[in-house]
Amino acid sequence: MVDHVLPIHRCLRVAMVTETYPPEVNGVASTVAKLVEGLRARGHALQLVRPRQDKADTATTVDGLAEVLMRGLPIPRYPQLKMGLPSKHALLKLWGAHPPDVVHIATEGPLGWSALQAASVLRLPVVSDFRTNFHAYTQHYGIAWLRSPIMAYLRKFHNRTHCTMVPTPALRQELQGCGFKGLKVVARGVDTQQFDPAHRNHELRQNWGVATHTPVVLCVGRLAAEKNLATLLAAFEAMCRVNPALRLVLVGDGPERAALQARCPQAIFAGVRRGHDLAAHYASADLFVFPSTTETFGNVVPEAMASGLAVLAYDHAAAGQLIESGRNGVLARFNDRQDFCDAAASIVGAREWLRALGLHARQTARCLDWARVVEAVEGEYLNAIVLPQPHQAAAWHGAVPVQ
Repeated sequence: MVDHVLPIHRCLRVAMVTETYPPEVNGVASTVAKLVEGLRARGHALQLVRPRQDKADTATTVDGLAEVLMRGLPIPRYPQLKMGLPSKHALLKLWGAHPPDVVHIATEGPLGWSALQAASVLRLPVVSDFRTNFHAYTQHYGIAWLRSPIMAYLRKFHNRTHCTMVPTPALRQELQGCGFKGLKVVARGVDTQQFDPAHRNHELRQNWGVATHTPVVLCVGRLAAEKNLATLLAAFEAMCRVNPALRLVLVGDGPERAALQARCPQAIFAGVRRGHDLAAHYASADLFVFPSTTETFGNVVPEAMASGLAVLAYDHAAAGQLIESGRNGVLARFNDRQDFCDAAASIVGAREWLRALGLHARQTARCLDWARVVEAVEGEYLNAIVLPQPHQAAAWHGAVPVQ
């Protein structure tokens, strides 16, 4: 996954810039946190630049990690999430006094753009991630005319960085066709200790009101228009015609929750779940159904696979990369609702096949080691850097938070 590996392990000073981070719940926040954790474990010093999430939010300073909190505003329709405000001058001051070896920009919002500008002025190497298909969201919000301007902005943003890391070869090919340069495929990992079939919870299933042999269909993610949840409900209706005893559990929250509850009142809306509680929800289901067509990856797919669930998804993003249809999950033709519903009806009526798919899905997930992902990212840092004399990252004082 990397072009070359230097013979000596270097301890780097990494400025990680992101608009979202735990305890916010979304795929970007969770994967950035995993990357920060993994880089610290390899001896690097991390300076985490992010928006302040609320008035009580304070910067963390621990061994190998120091946070820099910037001003932020609530994202429209998602008041629990913040986007950073322009902060170029603050970053020029911070990095001008204590420059990092590399700036890693995880998101392309106002804070990310400020980081790109400041790094350019200071001639700091920059790498970036392409984590969200914002241009694809436009069709779901009645603003399709914005697709081209958004794509133009994203292309301009990423083409100013040394490289842009994408999670799948398919996404690299798509973005190359749109004029993006310097694209590097760096996969995503999954924590197979957190997400494990052993966390199946029979008391939780009782709370859902299901018998031991009643299949539970699960979907995890934002309850938002871009997640294509109308297809989820259509697939559930098709499955109910095969087995009326089915239960549908949705984990997550978002602006579409009320509309979904009105359309499917028999579904269980579990809200946002974290940590072991989230793992128990995965492991206590029997089939994971994920109809999104706008993912860059879709972390919930490997999480479900690690939890021993058969996954039904479109041939797209993580599912398209990880699932061998009929062996460790089932793929439907991309954006073909009828094919998706037909596949849902066929899979739910074959309980032994469902179980076999889940066993093979777990085997696939066990190969998705986060340590390999972190090493690949580290390799891209090294490719972007011309290091001076060897140094130790612990000596870097640029990780002192500024409020």
